[in-house]
Amino acid sequence: MKVKKNKLGLIIISLLTGLVGILNLVSAVTPGIPSRVAIIQELYPFEVRAGSHIFAAISAFMLLTLALRLWHRKRLAWLLATGLIIISIISNLLKGLDIEETIPALILLVLLLVLRQQFTALSDRPSIAQGVRVLFGALLFTLAYGTTGFFLMEKQYTTQFNFPQAIIQTLAIFFTTDNGGLKPTTRFGEFFITSLYVIAASSLIYAFWMLLRPVILRVGGTEAEREQAKTIIEQYGRSSLAHFCLLPDKNYYFSSSGQTVIAYVPKGRGAVALGDPIGEPEDLKDAIVGYREFCYCNDWYPAFYQTLPDHLKLYKSLGFKAVKIGEEAIVDLPTFTTQGKAGRNLRNALNRFNKLGYQVKFRQPPITDELLDKLKIISDEWLNEMQGSEKQFSLGWFDYDYLRGCEIATVESNLGEIIAFTNIIPEYQLNEITVDLMRKRQEAEHGVMEFLFISLFQHYKELNYDSFNLGLSALSGLKANPESPRLEGGLDYLYQHLNRFYNFQGLRGFKSKFNPRWEPRYLIYPSLATLPDVVVALVRADSGDRLWDYLRPGA
Repeated sequence: MKVKKNKLGLIIISLLTGLVGILNLVSAVTPGIPSRVAIIQELYPFEVRAGSHIFAAISAFMLLTLALRLWHRKRLAWLLATGLIIISIISNLLKGLDIEETIPALILLVLLLVLRQQFTALSDRPSIAQGVRVLFGALLFTLAYGTTGFFLMEKQYTTQFNFPQAIIQTLAIFFTTDNGGLKPTTRFGEFFITSLYVIAASSLIYAFWMLLRPVILRVGGTEAEREQAKTIIEQYGRSSLAHFCLLPDKNYYFSSSGQTVIAYVPKGRGAVALGDPIGEPEDLKDAIVGYREFCYCNDWYPAFYQTLPDHLKLYKSLGFKAVKIGEEAIVDLPTFTTQGKAGRNLRNALNRFNKLGYQVKFRQPPITDELLDKLKIISDEWLNEMQGSEKQFSLGWFDYDYLRGCEIATVESNLGEIIAFTNIIPEYQLNEITVDLMRKRQEAEHGVMEFLFISLFQHYKELNYDSFNLGLSALSGLKANPESPRLEGGLDYLYQHLNRFYNFQGLRGFKSKFNPRWEPRYLIYPSLATLPDVVVALVRADSGDRLWDYLRPGA
């Protein structure tokens, strides 16, 4: 019941903030009531009243902008709105004893103070697109302000304006040297022209601040947080994703005990965690509940991407939904062989490249910059061939500092030229190996990646590893579960119809050559209504906000 009351209070505050903004706009473009103006003329000069009109217009724009942010419980929006309302009350009294505008503002101020503890959400990390929207809104607002003012004014100018003429006159203020021939007959008329420029400048400054703000915001956790996360992950990490939780795009949530970490990326209204929480098994429930509350306080929808099937019952018992998003291919190394009928194709591929003089070399960290320079050429060539860009979140990307600390396997020709490479990732508490970047030259011999992986399997089998994780095959295996919900059926439909663009089946087919076992992976999300925001956040996190590169066929 308390939640519903709080939501009702937030709705009232948001609507009332918008109403006060509209009242301030109307008040800014209309002169005060003569009898009241006569009283205050004796108290302070015209310039003070004119300044109050200007502030009323500026506050109108700001309050209309803040209304939606208050609904999302933004702490910064509450601070700005509270300050604006206090000054707005004072300015309404100064410019003309406007009691009618003051009463709604007083009610709003009381509500803001009473419900102040509800405004816990941090400000969004704005994108360039958000700044562009604000810029467009600022231009429209300035045009609306000028048009409304000229249309309502009857005695301030020698010309009376109808609505189309008011629009033309507003544009003339900015594009002619003589204000389109406009002649004010009162000081208020002169003030209104000046206020147009002030409003335009103020709203544009605010819009450009929104555009530039992403540059100064910190992305990812602090070094201290990452070190704390590293200690926990090295002790408890048991998945192919654990290593990627330490990459610099991740933020960290720690459970109340400090023994469990959740690595997440916030985008828009979604905060997507990579894999399950990592830490003490007994601490898992507390970590999930705490993370959900943490997200609520920041107006985010919590989600977990590529979770194992182990904890599905726990997620569901806490009110989360789950959908299967694909399967990971895992090769059991002790039983892997190229011998016999089953291994004939693998054996043929291995023998062919051995006869050509190819070999796989394992480079131990630290990797030299000279080698990384050579690999960068291959990586750029591969990205260009795929018409895509580097992905993030559940993968690494070509970064010298990152790759310098990895073991790297290279395929080299009989002339010593590097043809393909991959970097090797440990899985901490699992005796398992996985890889991250897998890249080759455009003119590489057909089958070179099969040769690379067969060599990897043999090498790590000799080192007594239990398994080799080939990573997720997205949207695959969704029909394997006869109890799949309708959402999984929809994803399977996408798998079938988008395959011609993204070759999902080809990727699964490549991995199937090595006779792996397939393990399901899931997306955990709060509710069906929040799923669109979660998916958009996931796409933005994975693409590094390069949505077009991500969605473009072949990327």
